[in-house]
Amino acid sequence: MRLDKLIADSGAVTRKEAAAAVRHGEATLNGTVVREPDRKVDPGRDAVIFRGTPIVYREFVYVMLHKPAGYVSATDDRSLPYVLELLPPEYRKRGLFPVGRLDRDTTGLLIMTDDGQTAHRCLSPRRHVGKVYSFTCEAPLPEDAEAAFLSGVVIGEDEVCKPAILSPDATRTAGTVTLTEGKYHQIKRMFERLGNRITSLKRESFAGIPLDPSLAPGEWRELTSEETETLLSAAK
Repeated sequence: MRLDKLIADSGAVTRKEAAAAVRHGEATLNGTVVREPDRKVDPGRDAVIFRGTPIVYREFVYVMLHKPAGYVSATDDRSLPYVLELLPPEYRKRGLFPVGRLDRDTTGLLIMTDDGQTAHRCLSPRRHVGKVYSFTCEAPLPEDAEAAFLSGVVIGEDEVCKPAILSPDATRTAGTVTLTEGKYHQIKRMFERLGNRITSLKRESFAGIPLDPSLAPGEWRELTSEETETLLSAAK
Protein backbone atom coordinates (compact mmCIF):
# COMPACT_ATOMS: atom_id res chain seq x y z
CA MET A 1 0.00 0.00 0.00
CA ARG A 2 1.18 3.54 -0.74
CA LEU A 3 2.10 5.70 2.24
CA ASP A 4 -0.25 8.54 1.27
CA LYS A 5 -3.16 6.11 0.88
CA LEU A 6 -2.50 4.58 4.31
CA ILE A 7 -2.56 8.03 5.91
CA ALA A 8 -5.67 9.09 4.01
CA ASP A 9 -7.48 5.84 4.89
CA SER A 10 -6.97 6.64 8.57
CA GLY A 11 -9.23 9.66 8.09
CA ALA A 12 -6.57 12.13 9.21
CA VAL A 13 -6.52 14.05 5.91
CA THR A 14 -7.48 13.63 2.29
CA ARG A 15 -5.23 11.72 -0.12
CA LYS A 16 -4.05 14.98 -1.71
CA GLU A 17 -3.31 16.53 1.70
CA ALA A 18 -1.47 13.38 2.79
CA ALA A 19 0.78 13.45 -0.27
CA ALA A 20 1.64 17.12 0.29
CA ALA A 21 2.34 16.57 3.99
CA VAL A 22 4.62 13.61 3.26
CA ARG A 23 6.61 15.70 0.80
CA HIS A 24 7.07 18.27 3.59
CA GLY A 25 8.53 15.64 5.90
CA GLU A 26 5.53 15.25 8.22
CA ALA A 27 5.58 11.43 8.24
CA THR A 28 8.00 8.82 9.47
CA LEU A 29 8.26 5.18 8.45
CA ASN A 30 9.83 2.90 11.07
CA GLY A 31 11.44 5.94 12.71
CA THR A 32 12.81 7.54 9.54
CA VAL A 33 11.37 10.61 7.81
CA VAL A 34 10.20 9.79 4.30
CA ARG A 35 9.20 12.27 1.62
CA GLU A 36 7.87 9.97 -1.08
CA PRO A 37 4.05 9.68 -0.98
CA ASP A 38 4.23 6.54 -3.13
CA ARG A 39 6.56 4.71 -0.72
CA LYS A 40 5.25 1.16 -0.25
CA VAL A 41 4.30 0.20 3.31
CA ASP A 42 2.98 -2.92 4.98
CA PRO A 43 0.10 -1.83 7.28
CA GLY A 44 0.52 -4.91 9.44
CA ARG A 45 4.26 -4.56 10.02
CA ASP A 46 5.46 -1.02 9.37
CA ALA A 47 5.19 1.75 11.98
CA VAL A 48 3.92 4.98 10.44
CA ILE A 49 3.69 8.22 12.41
CA PHE A 50 1.97 11.22 10.85
CA ARG A 51 2.26 14.62 12.48
CA GLY A 52 3.25 12.96 15.75
CA THR A 53 0.36 10.47 15.81
CA PRO A 54 0.73 6.75 15.02
CA ILE A 55 -1.39 5.63 12.08
CA VAL A 56 -3.48 2.57 12.88
CA TYR A 57 -4.70 0.96 9.69
CA ARG A 58 -8.27 -0.26 9.45
CA GLU A 59 -9.53 -1.51 6.14
CA PHE A 60 -13.14 -0.59 6.92
CA VAL A 61 -15.06 1.34 9.57
CA TYR A 62 -18.59 0.55 10.80
CA VAL A 63 -20.58 3.20 12.67
CA MET A 64 -23.93 3.07 14.47
CA LEU A 65 -25.83 6.36 14.19
CA HIS A 66 -29.07 7.28 15.95
CA LYS A 67 -30.61 9.22 13.09
CA PRO A 68 -32.74 12.16 14.19
CA ALA A 69 -35.77 13.44 12.31
CA GLY A 70 -35.10 16.08 9.67
CA TYR A 71 -31.95 14.51 8.22
CA VAL A 72 -31.79 12.79 4.84
CA SER A 73 -29.87 9.54 4.38
CA ALA A 74 -27.32 10.98 2.00
CA THR A 75 -23.63 11.84 2.03
CA ASP A 76 -24.11 15.32 0.58
CA ASP A 77 -27.12 17.56 0.13
CA ARG A 78 -26.90 21.27 -0.45
CA SER A 79 -30.50 21.98 0.53
CA LEU A 80 -31.22 19.68 3.50
CA PRO A 81 -29.33 18.44 6.57
CA TYR A 82 -27.75 15.08 5.78
CA VAL A 83 -26.60 12.28 8.06
CA LEU A 84 -22.89 12.47 7.22
CA GLU A 85 -22.84 15.94 8.80
CA LEU A 86 -23.43 14.26 12.17
CA LEU A 87 -20.05 12.46 12.03
CA PRO A 88 -16.61 13.97 12.74
CA PRO A 89 -14.42 15.09 9.81
CA GLU A 90 -12.18 12.02 9.94
CA TYR A 91 -15.14 9.77 9.15
CA ARG A 92 -16.40 12.03 6.39
CA LYS A 93 -12.94 11.99 4.82
CA ARG A 94 -13.04 8.19 4.73
CA GLY A 95 -16.13 8.39 2.55
CA LEU A 96 -18.62 6.66 4.84
CA PHE A 97 -22.15 6.21 3.51
CA PRO A 98 -25.41 4.84 4.96
CA VAL A 99 -26.29 1.17 4.56
CA GLY A 100 -29.76 1.68 3.14
CA ARG A 101 -31.92 4.70 3.76
CA LEU A 102 -34.34 6.07 6.28
CA ASP A 103 -36.94 8.66 5.29
CA ARG A 104 -36.28 12.22 6.37
CA ASP A 105 -38.84 11.98 9.20
CA THR A 106 -37.92 8.40 10.22
CA THR A 107 -35.55 8.07 13.18
CA GLY A 108 -33.44 5.31 14.66
CA LEU A 109 -30.62 2.99 13.73
CA LEU A 110 -28.56 3.75 10.65
CA ILE A 111 -25.37 1.80 9.96
CA MET A 112 -22.68 3.78 8.14
CA THR A 113 -19.54 2.30 6.60
CA ASP A 114 -17.03 2.49 3.79
CA ASP A 115 -17.34 -1.25 3.14
CA GLY A 116 -19.27 -1.23 -0.12
CA GLN A 117 -19.40 -4.99 -0.58
CA THR A 118 -20.91 -5.67 2.84
CA ALA A 119 -23.40 -2.83 2.41
CA HIS A 120 -24.50 -4.16 -0.97
CA ARG A 121 -24.93 -7.68 0.35
CA CYS A 122 -26.92 -6.53 3.40
CA LEU A 123 -29.34 -4.74 1.09
CA SER A 124 -29.69 -7.64 -1.34
CA PRO A 125 -33.24 -9.13 -1.29
CA ARG A 126 -31.68 -12.60 -1.51
CA ARG A 127 -30.15 -12.36 1.98
CA HIS A 128 -33.37 -11.42 3.82
CA VAL A 129 -31.59 -9.16 6.33
CA GLY A 130 -34.13 -8.26 9.00
CA LYS A 131 -35.04 -4.72 9.98
CA VAL A 132 -37.31 -3.96 12.95
CA TYR A 133 -39.25 -0.70 13.24
CA SER A 134 -41.42 0.66 16.03
CA PHE A 135 -44.42 2.70 14.89
CA THR A 136 -47.45 4.68 15.92
CA CYS A 137 -50.40 5.10 13.60
CA GLU A 138 -53.43 7.33 13.30
CA ALA A 139 -56.20 4.76 13.93
CA PRO A 140 -56.46 1.29 15.49
CA LEU A 141 -55.40 -1.46 13.11
CA PRO A 142 -58.08 -3.93 11.93
CA GLU A 143 -58.04 -7.45 13.36
CA ASP A 144 -56.84 -8.95 10.07
CA ALA A 145 -53.85 -6.60 9.73
CA GLU A 146 -51.30 -9.17 10.96
CA ALA A 147 -52.52 -11.73 8.42
CA ALA A 148 -52.41 -9.13 5.65
CA PHE A 149 -48.76 -8.34 6.43
CA LEU A 150 -47.83 -12.03 6.51
CA SER A 151 -49.47 -12.69 3.16
CA GLY A 152 -47.74 -9.73 1.47
CA VAL A 153 -49.34 -6.31 1.14
CA VAL A 154 -49.89 -4.99 -2.39
CA ILE A 155 -48.57 -1.42 -2.37
CA GLY A 156 -48.61 -0.68 -6.09
CA GLU A 157 -49.85 -1.98 -9.39
CA ASP A 158 -46.95 -4.42 -9.68
CA GLU A 159 -45.48 -4.16 -6.19
CA VAL A 160 -46.16 -6.87 -3.64
CA CYS A 161 -44.26 -6.82 -0.38
CA LYS A 162 -42.55 -9.88 0.98
CA PRO A 163 -44.17 -11.34 4.11
CA ALA A 164 -43.67 -9.02 7.09
CA ILE A 165 -44.36 -9.43 10.79
CA LEU A 166 -46.75 -6.89 12.30
CA SER A 167 -46.92 -6.89 16.11
CA PRO A 168 -49.34 -4.23 17.40
CA ASP A 169 -49.76 -3.46 21.09
CA ALA A 170 -53.03 -3.63 22.99
CA THR A 171 -54.21 -0.28 21.61
CA ARG A 172 -53.45 -1.42 18.03
CA THR A 173 -52.18 2.10 17.35
CA ALA A 174 -48.53 1.24 18.05
CA GLY A 175 -46.18 -1.71 17.84
CA THR A 176 -43.41 -3.10 15.66
CA VAL A 177 -42.96 -4.19 12.05
CA THR A 178 -40.23 -6.57 10.90
CA LEU A 179 -39.19 -6.41 7.24
CA THR A 180 -36.64 -8.26 5.12
CA GLU A 181 -36.68 -5.76 2.26
CA GLY A 182 -36.65 -2.00 1.86
CA LYS A 183 -38.96 -0.63 -0.79
CA TYR A 184 -39.50 3.12 -1.12
CA HIS A 185 -41.60 4.38 1.83
CA GLN A 186 -42.60 0.75 2.31
CA ILE A 187 -44.14 0.76 5.79
CA LYS A 188 -46.02 4.00 5.17
CA ARG A 189 -47.45 2.59 1.95
CA MET A 190 -48.38 -0.69 3.63
CA PHE A 191 -50.36 1.17 6.28
CA GLU A 192 -52.01 3.34 3.65
CA ARG A 193 -53.27 0.18 1.91
CA LEU A 194 -54.95 -0.71 5.19
CA GLY A 195 -56.62 2.70 5.26
CA ASN A 196 -54.33 3.99 8.00
CA ARG A 197 -51.46 6.44 8.36
CA ILE A 198 -48.10 6.21 10.12
CA THR A 199 -47.55 9.07 12.59
CA SER A 200 -44.06 8.05 13.78
CA LEU A 201 -41.51 5.48 12.67
CA LYS A 202 -38.22 4.44 14.23
CA ARG A 203 -35.79 1.70 13.19
CA GLU A 204 -34.92 -0.32 16.27
CA SER A 205 -32.56 -2.90 14.76
CA PHE A 206 -30.78 -3.86 11.55
CA ALA A 207 -29.34 -7.30 10.72
CA GLY A 208 -29.80 -8.38 14.34
CA ILE A 209 -27.98 -5.33 15.72
CA PRO A 210 -30.17 -3.28 18.10
CA LEU A 211 -29.94 0.48 18.44
CA ASP A 212 -27.85 1.33 21.50
CA PRO A 213 -30.35 2.85 23.99
CA SER A 214 -27.63 5.12 25.37
CA LEU A 215 -27.34 6.98 22.05
CA ALA A 216 -29.46 10.11 21.88
CA PRO A 217 -30.72 11.27 18.47
CA GLY A 218 -27.75 12.57 16.51
CA GLU A 219 -25.20 10.59 18.54
CA TRP A 220 -23.05 7.77 17.18
CA ARG A 221 -20.42 5.21 18.05
CA GLU A 222 -18.45 2.57 16.19
CA LEU A 223 -19.80 -0.95 16.17
CA THR A 224 -18.30 -3.31 18.71
CA SER A 225 -16.33 -6.28 17.42
CA GLU A 226 -19.32 -8.52 18.18
CA GLU A 227 -21.70 -6.21 16.30
CA THR A 228 -19.31 -6.02 13.37
CA GLU A 229 -19.16 -9.81 13.21
CA THR A 230 -22.98 -9.94 13.29
CA LEU A 231 -23.14 -7.51 10.37
CA LEU A 232 -20.54 -9.39 8.34
CA SER A 233 -22.29 -12.70 9.03
CA ALA A 234 -25.59 -11.25 7.79
CA ALA A 235 -23.85 -10.25 4.56
CA LYS A 236 -22.47 -13.72 3.83
